[in-house]
Amino acid sequence: MLNIKKILIANRGEIALRVIRACKDLGIQTVAVHSQADEDSLHTLFADEDVCIGPAPAKESYLNIPRIIAACEISGADAIHPGYGFLSENATFADICENNNITFIGPKSDVITRMGDKANARATMKEAGVPIIPGTDILKDVDEAVKGASRVGYPVILKATAGGGGKGMRICRNENEVKTNFPLAQNEASVSFNNPNLYMEKYIENPRHIEVQIMADNYGHVLYLGERDCSLQRRHQKLLEESPSPVVTASLRKKMGDAAVRGAKSVNYAGAGTIEFLLDEDGSFYFMEMNTRVQVEHPVTEMVTGIDIVKMQILVAMGEKLSIKQHDIEMKGHAIECRINAEDWENGFVPTPGKIERLHFPGGFGVRVDSHIYTDYKIPSNYDSLIAKIIVWGENRSEAIQRMYRVLDETMILGVPTTVGFHQKILMHPTMKEGKITTKFLENVDVKDL
Repeated sequence: MLNIKKILIANRGEIALRVIRACKDLGIQTVAVHSQADEDSLHTLFADEDVCIGPAPAKESYLNIPRIIAACEISGADAIHPGYGFLSENATFADICENNNITFIGPKSDVITRMGDKANARATMKEAGVPIIPGTDILKDVDEAVKGASRVGYPVILKATAGGGGKGMRICRNENEVKTNFPLAQNEASVSFNNPNLYMEKYIENPRHIEVQIMADNYGHVLYLGERDCSLQRRHQKLLEESPSPVVTASLRKKMGDAAVRGAKSVNYAGAGTIEFLLDEDGSFYFMEMNTRVQVEHPVTEMVTGIDIVKMQILVAMGEKLSIKQHDIEMKGHAIECRINAEDWENGFVPTPGKIERLHFPGGFGVRVDSHIYTDYKIPSNYDSLIAKIIVWGENRSEAIQRMYRVLDETMILGVPTTVGFHQKILMHPTMKEGKITTKFLENVDVKDL
């Protein structure tokens, strides 16, 4: 078993702070890297050491692999936790870590590569017996796309094989839209991911977005830790998550969990990961993608299972076997997470970097706040707008909704507009209370009329 003594966190903000806390619980030393814009961020203050790795632009700091490896060498860190985003699903980074005798806290680089290419991931999951949406392989040109759409049946969706965040995606309802959208999606994929490859899937009109949290060790043991419902989205970006899903029954949970475990085992997965599914109105579910990292929304799973996912990630990376069995995992109560962004939600969710003039976070039974901000903190304009995650637990869904509403009412973030008010509106909406939100919910309402 590896004896990891010092972990460098190759990330920023709340997730860097979250990893630092897990490391300290395990008695492991920590190194925070930061850009010049994040010099006063909390993760740099609470880590045992900190290293500046460059100017504010991510490509010159958090995405700069040579500088991060150099920070490891300078600090003597023997492992790297990548968090989420940035380099967390970069196979080259994982490979460089391995070649420099640095433990990458995540799956092997070849697994990241296989699952990072969505067309390859589809084929892998299909072979493992995981349900996939009817679709095509990589499309050579627009003519092949037209033929593929005819075979799959309209509507269809074009997707970038290296995609994420809604980039390189276009819905097509007829042949003309395929011809128009193919070059547009291809160009966007090329610009965003330096990879123009596209494939096509049947477009499911009104699905729910359900993801299954998995954890695997290096000895072939894979667990699923229940599901999260991430259906409330705007432009493919998640805004609120809950666990368990209000529509997933015990039998469906087992079917989805077993499918996720089969998929993970088929690629010899090790570490924390997520298999994401689309759930159709008729109860059919289809593989969408695999995230080979810890998710932003992992706290809702932690709240209902009592399992520290980040701590378990680290122990698996050290070579430990999973200490629990599938029958030990029990989901208790209901948890909801609201992503609080520095955005003006009443004006198109425009990012609002600036200075926090006054801050008060809520408390009480069943309340957790993951955040890196404080009074007088200056939110930089260089990164995403997430400033806090507020998570609550209740004995049931209705109690969790009511508790979250109370908690948001207690939240005071002055100086910049945030999405706190938006979440309060959502929580009181009849569609939310009835548990009927799908990924299309915000496409069909004006947020000002919530």
